[in-house]
Amino acid sequence: MEQVKRWYNGYNFLGDKVYNPYDILLYIKNKHLFKNYWFGTGTPKFLIELIKKNSYFIPRFNELQADESLINSFDIENLNLETILFQTGYLTIKRLFPLDMGFGYELVFPNKEVQMSFNNSILHFMAIVSEKEPIRYELLDIINAGDVGSLEPVIKRLFSSIAYNNFTNNYIESYEGFYASVLYAYFASIGVDIIAEDVSNKGRIDLTLKAEGRTFLFEFKVTDQEPLEQIKKMKYYEKYEGERYLIGIVFDPVARNVSKFEWESV
Repeated sequence: MEQVKRWYNGYNFLGDKVYNPYDILLYIKNKHLFKNYWFGTGTPKFLIELIKKNSYFIPRFNELQADESLINSFDIENLNLETILFQTGYLTIKRLFPLDMGFGYELVFPNKEVQMSFNNSILHFMAIVSEKEPIRYELLDIINAGDVGSLEPVIKRLFSSIAYNNFTNNYIESYEGFYASVLYAYFASIGVDIIAEDVSNKGRIDLTLKAEGRTFLFEFKVTDQEPLEQIKKMKYYEKYEGERYLIGIVFDPVARNVSKFEWESV
C-alpha cells in the first residue's frame, strides 16, 4: 500500500490528499501492476513545445510558488504554463504560505507517476529516442547500486543524445540552467527522490538525489571552476546521514558535454 500511495496518491485541494481513481481502477484491473495509467493517455504536445519555446528551468516545476491569481485564472487568452499544469493535474498543492497581501501556494508533482512520466515526455522531445531508454535504465542501475564511478560515461552519452537544435540561444545564455534541467529531467524520469537547488544553512547545491539509503549531491559549473571543492568547502552534505556521494561536474559550452567529472564519498 505504501507503493500504491507513492505512485497514485498526492492530489491536494486544501483537504485530505486523494488518489487518482482512474489509476486505481486500472491498477486493480491489471492485477496490481504499477504503470503510468493516467499519464499514458497522452501528454498534450503543446505543453512540451511551450516549455521548449520559453526555455523553462525544468526543476522549477517541483516546489513552484504561485499566488492565488495564478491558481484561479480562467482567462483562456492569458493562461500561463504554471496555471495549465495545475488545472490539468500535472501539479498539485503542497501547502499554503502567507504573503503581504493574502497567501500563496507551493505546487509540486502529486506522485511518482506524474513526476516520472512528465519528465520522460520532456526527454522524448529533447533526446534521440533510441538512446533515451537505455540511458534511463543505466542511470537507475547506477544510482541504486551506488556505483558513482560509472556515471561519467553515461552522462556524456546522455548529452551526446540531445538534438543539436535544442541548444538554442536561450539555453546557451543560461548555461548551468540548461545542463541542470537535462539532468533533472533524466533523474526525475526514473523515479528517484530528487531535490533541485537543495537549501542548507550554508547555501544551496544544484541537485540532490536519494535512493536506497544513499544521498548523491551534484554541483554543476560551466566555466573552469571546482564544483567538488565548493561542495566540500560549504559542507552541503552535513544535513544528510548515511552514505553520501559528492559529485562535481564541469561542462564545456563548445563541446556541449562534460569536461570534468570528480567525486568523493563521505
